[in-house]
Amino acid sequence: MVFAPLQTERLTLRVYALSDIPALMPLIGTREVAATTLRIPHPYTESDARHFIASSQEDHSSGTGLHLAIVLRESGPLCGGVGLRIEPDHRRAELGYWIGVPYWGKGYATEAARAVVEYGFGTLGLHRIFASHFANNPASARVLRKIGMRHEGSLRAHVLKWEEFLDLEMYGMVGSDVDRGMLGG
Repeated sequence: MVFAPLQTERLTLRVYALSDIPALMPLIGTREVAATTLRIPHPYTESDARHFIASSQEDHSSGTGLHLAIVLRESGPLCGGVGLRIEPDHRRAELGYWIGVPYWGKGYATEAARAVVEYGFGTLGLHRIFASHFANNPASARVLRKIGMRHEGSLRAHVLKWEEFLDLEMYGMVGSDVDRGMLGG
């Protein structure tokens, strides 16, 4: 399946390429970014990047994932990533995103997440999109609320990250929420 990049006011969301590795490594490789995510290892190696890009392409081909580079439209640098882990049998997907530290606090995660959620419901025909964040990451909670997701609960000591059990905050929305104009603007 060919994917046409998504355009937002300030961003282009496109599939990753091996040529992204030099820009990807210093952004995703920081401890601060890895500390806010479940699936990004630290340290992050070139081998990790190659495996991620290859598995992203496989997920896209199989319809089980959409992993996109977030690129600034004006100046062109990679600033983060956003994606969906799709469960086609249930017509649902898990939203995930990360932003490189130099780009924190500028609204890029919200802008990218909103575009991917709209794509998930509108183009992919998903019924439900959900997301979680570590309880100690209020910035991610703000992103999810801004795009119209509802807080659905907490999972106490649900994941082990760097030898510490962390709580997860769960958010979600269904396509009918978007139909009623609940996708945050």
